[in-house]
Amino acid sequence: MIKSKPPVSRRHVIGSLAALSSALTLPMPAWARGDMGHKMGGPVRKGMDELSGSRIDLHIANGSFATGGRSGHAIAVNGTVPGPLIRLQEGQDVVLSVHNMLQEDSSVHWHGLLLPFQFDGVPGISFPGIRPSARFDVPITLRQSGTYWWHSHSGLQEQMGHYGPIIVDPAGPDPVQYDREHIILLSEFTPMHPHAIMKKLKVSEGYFSQQKTAAFDDYDFSGEERRMWGQMRMMPTDIADVSAPTYTYLINGHGPDDGLELPYKPGERVRLRIINGSAMTFFNIRLPGLPMTVVQADGMNVQPVEVDELQIGVAETYDVIVQPTEEGSFALAAESMDRSGMAQASLTSRPGRKAAFPELRDPPLLSMTDMGHGGMVDGGHGGHGGGMKHGQTPAGDSAASGHDMRAMGGMSMRDTSLLPDTVETGPGIDMVSMNPQDRTGYPGLGLDNVPHRVLNYRMLKSLEMDHEKRKPDREMELHLTGNMERYMWSFDGRKFSAVGDDPIRFGHDERVRVKLVNDTMMAHPIHLHGMFFEVVNGQGHYQPKKHTVIVQPGSSAMFDVTTDEPGDWAFHCHLLYHMHAGMMQTVSVAFPKDA
Repeated sequence: MIKSKPPVSRRHVIGSLAALSSALTLPMPAWARGDMGHKMGGPVRKGMDELSGSRIDLHIANGSFATGGRSGHAIAVNGTVPGPLIRLQEGQDVVLSVHNMLQEDSSVHWHGLLLPFQFDGVPGISFPGIRPSARFDVPITLRQSGTYWWHSHSGLQEQMGHYGPIIVDPAGPDPVQYDREHIILLSEFTPMHPHAIMKKLKVSEGYFSQQKTAAFDDYDFSGEERRMWGQMRMMPTDIADVSAPTYTYLINGHGPDDGLELPYKPGERVRLRIINGSAMTFFNIRLPGLPMTVVQADGMNVQPVEVDELQIGVAETYDVIVQPTEEGSFALAAESMDRSGMAQASLTSRPGRKAAFPELRDPPLLSMTDMGHGGMVDGGHGGHGGGMKHGQTPAGDSAASGHDMRAMGGMSMRDTSLLPDTVETGPGIDMVSMNPQDRTGYPGLGLDNVPHRVLNYRMLKSLEMDHEKRKPDREMELHLTGNMERYMWSFDGRKFSAVGDDPIRFGHDERVRVKLVNDTMMAHPIHLHGMFFEVVNGQGHYQPKKHTVIVQPGSSAMFDVTTDEPGDWAFHCHLLYHMHAGMMQTVSVAFPKDA
């Protein structure tokens, strides 16, 4: 639930900006002493402490992290990876105080929290960043409840452990009844420095794709299909830029070998607050033999819907209820979308009893639909499962040829005449979706042909009807663009620059329908800072509110947003290396004229 905010004036914001000048030399906590001046500090703990109260102190420092026989550099907050759980209550006044013990600038973005833009924590857009040995105070009044998270927005620090969960309990009765809760914070660990990863992706976007090449070679494609994929300069297995074995997948900082246990008692309603705090990984979540009832998406309550599996994009959150009725142990399996690895925890009634985990499933394959082909069924793969097998052709297009991308109605190799004038063409665009379709009914790559129930966006309905929903005042279209071979990513062909960029401008309290068109063959989780939008999913006055939406390959998605939060906000793909490569823009919302 979101409460109305107090009036905002330009004078009030300018006065608040004085807080940005806080740059104090600070004493270090005991666990961080001796860390400065070294690339890697002492060992950090796995897991997270809980902080609450009217003042929350977060200390960012270097450390070393180890799991599954791997160890490497980490950026820990208060000595742990993930950093601490911040537990607050709707209506509460709190000061979030961030202390930077690094020898480089840092920041914290409060992902999903509604607050004045100057405290949103994005260097180059809403504030200058937190200098080494400086403190930055964020005074806010909580106007909402739900499951959220926080993370760095500086460089690539998020990949190294600079993230943690936020729970805001409702001021009144919680519409979700539960007896016990567990936070499931998904992420990755790699001993490889993120700047080294970025460099390798820029030199060769397929650097981490050895597994993809093997899968492609083993698959029974016709000569025509192989030539077609060759024309696209990619493979149907090109699903994740970075995955296992480069990554070890984590739940609450614990790798699969750690045997993380989540206790329960038979008959309890257990609330799992699932947060995808990873840098680059879409996860498919299931507890074989135990249904999940989705009750919240991105912190907003939704009408309960029972499923057996769900895909969670980077930066999304889902709260689910599970109710095991008997003694035992259930496998919480978080399989990466490319099925190269899995994060694991055991939901168990008996300490020490580990669940039996399913084997990794066969890797999925991209299909004609992911190329922007518009002839498939209901935004899915037209019954072809995760990809097209030998001898199959796109539904409704039996004459399609690998030599003629126009005939397929799919991706065109840089036929930029298909793009609107708002898109800046050039070397940053190597594909154009020729017939993008709305795929909000699609459950995610590889999940459209499984024999059980899988969540999709069209199944989400807000818990309460919005009777005052206005029709959009205007519509706008934005294209997600890229050149995969050169690892260039952008909006409308323009890479983000903190200097000289013309922002996406909205009037105050406009109602805008935004259509996102994905001209690439990768799924992008698109996140809007500062405001919630409503996914246009056919639910009318029950459109679900979210802060992040997955736009499927070669497809489109729409959302409605009421621009009632003035200031400058980030708008970006939440795949960390895509954002770092340029898929980010500034959204500027005007202040009220009478303020």
